Amino acid sequence: MIKKILIANRGEIACRVIKTARRMGIETVAIYSDADRNALHCQMADESVHIGGAPVAESYLLIENILAAIKTTNADAVHPGYGFLSENSAFADALADIGVTFIGPSSSAIALMGDKIKSKKLAKSAGVSTVPGSFKAVRSAASAAKIANEIGYPVMLKASAGGGGKGMRLARNAEECREGLKRAVNEAKTAFGDDRIFIEKFIENPRHIEIQIIADTQGNTLYLGERECSIQRRHQKIIEEAPSPFLDDNTRKAMGAEAMALAKAVGYHSAGTVEFVVDEEKNFYFLEMNTRLQVEHPVTEMIIGCDLVELMIKVANGEPLPFTQEEIQINGWAMEARVYAEDPQRNFLPSTGRIVRYKAPPEEKCTRIDTGVKEGDEISLYYDPMIAKLVTHGVDRPETIKKMSGALEKFFIRGVNHNIGFLSTLVSNQRFRNGDFNTNFIADEYPDGFNQNGNDPEKSLILLVVGASIHNTYQQRSHSIGGPITGLKPELPVDWVVENKDGKVPVTVCVRGNQYSVTVAQNTYDFQTDWRLGDPLVNGSINGEPVCVQLERTNVGYHLSHGGFQDEILVLSPRNSQLNALMPEKIPPDNSKLLLSPMPGMLISLPVKVGQEVKAGEVLSVIEAMKMENVLRADRDVIISQINSPVGESLIVDQVIMEFE
Repeated sequence: MIKKILIANRGEIACRVIKTARRMGIETVAIYSDADRNALHCQMADESVHIGGAPVAESYLLIENILAAIKTTNADAVHPGYGFLSENSAFADALADIGVTFIGPSSSAIALMGDKIKSKKLAKSAGVSTVPGSFKAVRSAASAAKIANEIGYPVMLKASAGGGGKGMRLARNAEECREGLKRAVNEAKTAFGDDRIFIEKFIENPRHIEIQIIADTQGNTLYLGERECSIQRRHQKIIEEAPSPFLDDNTRKAMGAEAMALAKAVGYHSAGTVEFVVDEEKNFYFLEMNTRLQVEHPVTEMIIGCDLVELMIKVANGEPLPFTQEEIQINGWAMEARVYAEDPQRNFLPSTGRIVRYKAPPEEKCTRIDTGVKEGDEISLYYDPMIAKLVTHGVDRPETIKKMSGALEKFFIRGVNHNIGFLSTLVSNQRFRNGDFNTNFIADEYPDGFNQNGNDPEKSLILLVVGASIHNTYQQRSHSIGGPITGLKPELPVDWVVENKDGKVPVTVCVRGNQYSVTVAQNTYDFQTDWRLGDPLVNGSINGEPVCVQLERTNVGYHLSHGGFQDEILVLSPRNSQLNALMPEKIPPDNSKLLLSPMPGMLISLPVKVGQEVKAGEVLSVIEAMKMENVLRADRDVIISQINSPVGESLIVDQVIMEFE
């Protein structure tokens, strides 16, 4: 019987495992790197052990250091979480050698399914539908181009040991195939220590749907429904849900049957996921099998009513599954949104720094937050930039989306850039709400990127009404403590001018208790709120419709956001508005002759030199951030006049890499 579990991971998933283990009465051990010394998972565990430096190669991937931590703490089991060593067969073997239980599948299953080339061959032999492509590693650009021509473009180049979107490149022609192979090889070697790449046909407009399986050591294999994972970018999932709004019962059962067939063929036990790509006609093809717990597992837990971590622990203990396939029932709908530290308005580049404010929505029966951070924590460039997973559950999809939208509005994070505004926009998108999407959804809907400062008259009006009301409250406080003569009642102005990016809008604000009457362009809006001074969230209603606005005071104005839209406003008296128009505007610096780093990361390639003429579209530099290679290209013809940052330098955001004539 397992008594003490060491979690060979960090962050959100480590905290998640600790919660279940604690409920089961099992002690836990956390491990941490230099960067995670004060991390939440260390505080939650019964014990914590330092295992090395901040880079993963010096800590979370060092098997010998983790084995030493096991010996020090006398842990008798290890849960690997996801990522890092979770799909490393050598790690599973090392644990077996010292008599420690690995809470996961056998090392042979990990090795076979972790090799995407071998797994495709096994899947085909087990009668599982597979995507046309190569069944061996591609070693040269010439070989890649030959295979791609035989299959037919477009093709996908994929790391054999890959996952998380790393080591993947889409190629629509021979040039993209050659360049993509080079980048995929580099990313795969960096992320997985395995540079093998294979090629398969790219299915146009596909859905990405996966089947959750669970199997015990007594030979029982079950599937727990599917998860829809098509809302993604750069092959990284953003929003997942269960069940899928696309599948019918027959397709669902057929996919479940093939997933179980593959699991049985490999002799699988523990939790695992079989991923499929599904075309517009509901034809489905095996993509890969993840021999671990998935990031998005909570949506399955919500609709099935199970704890997958608990089931993994019980299977590792040798216990049989507590239910049969016939007993599995789907209850309602669940949805997960991944909250990342990234900047959606700068092509989703990762954001590092300290979280200075963190206020999550309240956890309720139908709202779950899985996180590994707290206020004051640092988002490091060494690890995945996930802050939290927000999960909601409802009786059906519309109710679940409504709950998700409301919860996102109440998620307040400052200190790092994040994607909450983007997530809010996604779940309010009509195509998404209709279930009309595929893996190209984000690229199709936001071809020019996401702009949180766009034009949205409805949301702009909401921010205007709320901003004018809040300013009035601050002015009331200022008058009450600032010093009118004792005994005299301060008289506040009722007429204001709200200035935003669209211009100047005269408003009238009348207050009675916690109710504001705001007149804009002869239309009056009743705003009710119990907001208190200093609260970053303004909850209330406008004309009876609930509204939540995020609020920050700036030097002289307010930064407001709602539903993926944000605005900077000033609320001035009519006279001060007149005077403000006379103030000189600050002209931003001209950076047109500079190449600035758009993200923190390591400069790994500079294929240009001083004096070189570079054509538009040619590569200027390559930056590695969070194990992904980001290529910076010239947006016009330029001549390099100076190189300011050498290869190998750690860059900060907006650091000058080179200058142009």
